[in-house]
Amino acid sequence: MQVNISGHQLEVTEPLRDYINEKLQRLERHFDKITNVQVTMCVEKLKQKIEATLHIPGSEVVANAEHTDMYAAIDALTDKLDKQLKKHKEKTQSLLQGATGR
Repeated sequence: MQVNISGHQLEVTEPLRDYINEKLQRLERHFDKITNVQVTMCVEKLKQKIEATLHIPGSEVVANAEHTDMYAAIDALTDKLDKQLKKHKEKTQSLLQGATGR
């Protein structure tokens, strides 16, 4: 899984980069077909915003989150991505079962 992290009006520090990579590794345990991840972080006044796009075979999963603390925003983002990945996985498995069960 290739991870690209960028920041707008924000320096992406090594601890932030490590934290994001650690959280994304957990996502990969649930869905191992993630090929590329684009993460963009920015600061607007008092809000820390983060957005991520996961590229998976045949689709993309996009989520964003904001919080006053960037680490909390990262946690919220990975929770959203995790839910979307599980939903996508269940959907594709049910489609495969439907196709083979008939």
